[in-house]
Amino acid sequence: MTERTNASEIFGELVFNDTVMQERLPKKVYAKLKKIINEGGDLDLATADVIAHEMKEWAIDKGATHYTHWFQPLTGVTAEKHDSFITAPLSSGKVLMSFSGKELIKSEPDASSFPSGGLRSTFEARGYTTWDCTSPAFVREDAGGATLCIPTAFCSYTGEALDQKTPLLRSMEAINKQALRLVRLFGNTTARKVVPSVGAEQEYFLVDDASFRKRKDLVYTGRTLFGTMPAKGQEMDDHYFGTIPSRVAAFMKDLDIELWRMGVTSKTEHNEVAPAQHELAVIYAEANAATDENQIVMQAMKRVAEKHGLRCLLHEKPFEGVNGSGKHDNWSLTTDEGLNLLDPGKVPHENIQFLLVLSCIIKAVDEHAGLLRESAANVGNDHRLGADEAPPAIVSVFLGEQLQDLVEQLIHTGNATSSLEGDTLDTGVSSLPELSRDATDRNRTSPFAFTGNKFEFRMVGSQDSIAEPNVVLNTIAAEAFAEACDILENAEDFDAELHALIKKNFKEHQRIIFNGNGYSEAWVKEAARRGLPNLKGMVDAIPELTSEKSIAMFEKFHVFNRTELESRAEVKYEIYAKTINIEAKAMINIASKRLLPAVMNAAGKLAQTVVALRQAGIEEVSVQTELLEKTSGLLRQAKDALNTLIAVDTEAGGMERGREQAEYYYHKVVPAMDALRTPIDELEQMIDKSMWPMPSYGDLLFELV
Repeated sequence: MTERTNASEIFGELVFNDTVMQERLPKKVYAKLKKIINEGGDLDLATADVIAHEMKEWAIDKGATHYTHWFQPLTGVTAEKHDSFITAPLSSGKVLMSFSGKELIKSEPDASSFPSGGLRSTFEARGYTTWDCTSPAFVREDAGGATLCIPTAFCSYTGEALDQKTPLLRSMEAINKQALRLVRLFGNTTARKVVPSVGAEQEYFLVDDASFRKRKDLVYTGRTLFGTMPAKGQEMDDHYFGTIPSRVAAFMKDLDIELWRMGVTSKTEHNEVAPAQHELAVIYAEANAATDENQIVMQAMKRVAEKHGLRCLLHEKPFEGVNGSGKHDNWSLTTDEGLNLLDPGKVPHENIQFLLVLSCIIKAVDEHAGLLRESAANVGNDHRLGADEAPPAIVSVFLGEQLQDLVEQLIHTGNATSSLEGDTLDTGVSSLPELSRDATDRNRTSPFAFTGNKFEFRMVGSQDSIAEPNVVLNTIAAEAFAEACDILENAEDFDAELHALIKKNFKEHQRIIFNGNGYSEAWVKEAARRGLPNLKGMVDAIPELTSEKSIAMFEKFHVFNRTELESRAEVKYEIYAKTINIEAKAMINIASKRLLPAVMNAAGKLAQTVVALRQAGIEEVSVQTELLEKTSGLLRQAKDALNTLIAVDTEAGGMERGREQAEYYYHKVVPAMDALRTPIDELEQMIDKSMWPMPSYGDLLFELV
């Protein structure tokens, strides 16, 4: 049988999408569902029964035997409980296959078993998942067969959000309401909806599965806790955009097919900077659908990799010494009529609506820079941000030459009268066509960069959900839009107030704009002078969630209440502490049982060599003795560091969960882990490869080349 690879033929064949709904649903049912999708509202049970029946019949046609409410709790991954379509057996011995509207709309997972930050006690188990009809259901095929996956939100018995999806949907309603107010100011009376459009670029590593299994640090934590770089890393820049190795190319081909069938627009794939590192980018979708799609991408990457004898590593820093992995969150705002509010147009200085939107976003990012930084904070990202491979931990906005020029005009004169234009790029080769050059270059060191008609938030970690960053972006923009509309809707002289407001926003918040090198030490000093926050680690950033300013904003726009924010902060402190504890215990285990014994074995053999040479009458054994002394010294250093790590990890484990414990792990346990790694990594370079008990970086990074 010929494998089907034509994207136009297979795309979306496993998705209960609009085309399928039109074909299968009665016209009145379809119209009612579409109205709810576009405008919101409640779905009555009779209508839900019809939809559920047709969804079940379609899924069974695709081979599905089970359905699941697919949701995104605060664990960082998705969750699901599978139920078959089978109902009570008939007297004939057969069974009915059924799926009701009630089963479609609601399910009840155990809310006490997921992170809640105190919202749910262990004896309070009830929680609900509810169908998010704005994100299509799909059938997923894996080793367990085919399963109908129904995207859902997850909330507690008392209504608080326990997931990533619920606040995202709330934030989308907030930005929609305020952005519609804004476009109405400029005479747009026909747009019914403004949605945040998001496209995520996903970076990842691929390593051989057999080597992965021999690295217990990778197995337990997703990153290497020990290891030193081989002679060659990424210095030659030859991996970036290089020819894709055959095993990786085969993986990418199968990944594309799987994603296309599930309706994910896998578009661009290439080698990234580090050896064994790659990237996949998808086409834009509405924020909640894009969030679901990115979860599908990460799951599919792991599943397809295993089929090819590979392992997909999504940790932000699986290897010390080479680039880590991020996830660029490309964010814009688009009306249901297709107008992108972040498109400057051909003459940006005349696009006054764009200038207002831009000034509001600049204001929003400046006022909530710490909160935006927190939205990208996770344990793995602490190893990546600010490491000359990713944006610094200081939030700033890159506008580029064209928009920077407009901002300066507006600040100094109150009006923008011209826009810098791109010109023609002369390659110096007569046979090559002329190229139009953009009016603005790009800046890869910027955390939040304007890139033509969108902002690219480059801080997000590779294994994180994109939900939280987009919740923050949507809400802070909604706040800035609302404040602008409050002024302009009551303005006696609209044009004068509009120009004054744009100028005011840019002038008061220009400190957040930075077009230079974000990696430089000079920028760190300059950012401090400007008063910009520099939240270097996850533990430093978490308090931004529960600042009075953040609470007031989120409550105003009904995205979070105080209790939900405080609970999420507790969840994050707990996640940080648990993650570092696991890493510390893994280091202790690996060092105690594998690495230090290997070093002692190697030192013993070296000592035997020294004795044997002397017994043979050879007095010149200074080289061997020197190596033995150095090995013994590093072994002593490693053992002392191991003892210290055991002590501080034990101390941390006995503390009460919360901020104090997380801070202890951050300030005491993490440095102790680094102190243990240093001598062991040096010993790895000295010990014969045949005696080192696990694959080296060279094995892992270059095995697929």
